[in-house]
Amino acid sequence: MKTIAIICGGDTAEHDVSMRSAEGIASFIDPTRYIIYKVEIHAGKWEALLPDGSRSKINKDDFSFTAGGERVHPDFCYITIHGAPGENGILQGYFDLIGMPYSTSGVLVEALTYDKFVTNNYMRALGVLVADSLIIRIGNDKEVTDEDIVERIGLPCFVKPSRGGSSFGTTKVKSIEELRPAINLALKEGEDVMVEAFMQGTELTCGCYKTREKSVVFPITEVVSKNEFFDYDAKYNGQVSEITPARISDNLAARVSKLTSMIYDILGCYGIIRIDYIITAGDKINLLEINTTPGMTATSFIPQQVRAAGLDIRDVMTDIIEGKAIKRMR
Repeated sequence: MKTIAIICGGDTAEHDVSMRSAEGIASFIDPTRYIIYKVEIHAGKWEALLPDGSRSKINKDDFSFTAGGERVHPDFCYITIHGAPGENGILQGYFDLIGMPYSTSGVLVEALTYDKFVTNNYMRALGVLVADSLIIRIGNDKEVTDEDIVERIGLPCFVKPSRGGSSFGTTKVKSIEELRPAINLALKEGEDVMVEAFMQGTELTCGCYKTREKSVVFPITEVVSKNEFFDYDAKYNGQVSEITPARISDNLAARVSKLTSMIYDILGCYGIIRIDYIITAGDKINLLEINTTPGMTATSFIPQQVRAAGLDIRDVMTDIIEGKAIKRMR
């Protein structure tokens, strides 16, 4: 049996969400085919979480650890860190160096999609619709005036960390007086802040994964938040309605699915990704965000979409594990 290490934790505010995703993934992977360990990475510590509740330090030379008096060498790593270092290419680079197969896209894709401002401008150049935005970097945040921002982006707008998730440090700004506190809040989560124009419309999210043998685009979910936007409480505390499949026309659903598949291919992704959209007037499809390590908790979108597709989540996990292992070992 192959040994699978689920990599979780990380060094951002989404650490605890990642730990919950790891629990979900552990329950989704077929225990008759694989031996499963969770590995927590946090604040410089890399430790395997053993069944007896103890921890074993990871040898970073080969990502091995000791369990039950024996040395364990994982065959595959399933990365479910939301944020650094698992969603920005750093961990992927390390695994590439030691020859370890893993569940996500490669270094370039992870680094690019981790930065929302870079992603938006890259996708805009390819003809994908995105909201207007500007970047404010730490150290020069006083050089751009509030008036300049409002004149360029308008109100309301969103202020968010450019690198990282959207659960923490994100504010919907409705007045110029709220702008500077929102920027300061976002700067606590990262060095770069993106100010993004508000788009009125229907929020959708669509998951996708591909292997050598198959291309799977999951049913689309409509997101109806009870809050100002899809924040932490909406995501993880039930303050949202998630409707799968979305209440949209067949034509629009087909267009969203086709765009999701196209973005996957253009970037050269691997594993499960989830792309968020806003549908504005005239059924215009606007890209919001590309998630390359989407949440896999009990309340997350991907497990819902897998069920709506009539698929077995264990088969999906097996596809990802076996597909990447074959690809990288050849």
